[in-house]
This record gives sequence, C-alpha cells and structure tokens, in this order.
Amino acid sequence: MKGVNSIDLQAAFVSQQHQIPKIDPKAENKELRAQTDAFESVILKMMMDNAMQDEKNIFSEENDPGDKIYKSMYREELAKASAGGFGFSQMLYDFLSQKQ
Repeated sequence: MKGVNSIDLQAAFVSQQHQIPKIDPKAENKELRAQTDAFESVILKMMMDNAMQDEKNIFSEENDPGDKIYKSMYREELAKASAGGFGFSQMLYDFLSQKQ
C-alpha cells in the first residue's frame, strides 16, 4: 500500500508543478467568434423561416419550387449578414470564453 500512496503523491506534486496555462481574457478568439456568429445565423434563419412562412410568392401565383428555394436562400443570406448584431453571438461567446 505504501508504494501506491507514494505514486499518488508524486503524481499530485508533478501536476501542481505543471499548471495549466491561463488564457488571456483580453485575447480575441477569432475562431470562436466565427462559430458563435454562425450559430446566431442559424437561429435567425429559423426565426425568419417561421415568421415568413405565409409570405406571398415572388415569381408566380402558383406554388413554385424555385420560388421556395429562392426565398430560403434569400433568408439564409440575410441571416448571415445580420449575424453578430442581435446579441445571441456575444452572449454565447462570453459564456464559452469563460469556460476555456
């Protein structure tokens, strides 16, 4: 038993000597920011899809599949352009940067 305890103590001592480096809270993590913006874009797209589901057709009075695709692509690009401006991204970025 004595050998196991001394190994545990040595491991604890070594782990205390090699502290995990701290992340500078002022450093900007561009990859995390890009991912949180992308997530906000997905949320905005879902909200726009739901809000605009009864919108009139653009090209014809019929249910044209091309019209649905065009509107979906338009809302997706609009959501990407708006990402980062609604606060979801910033809130998620702050939360995840604290977890690092």
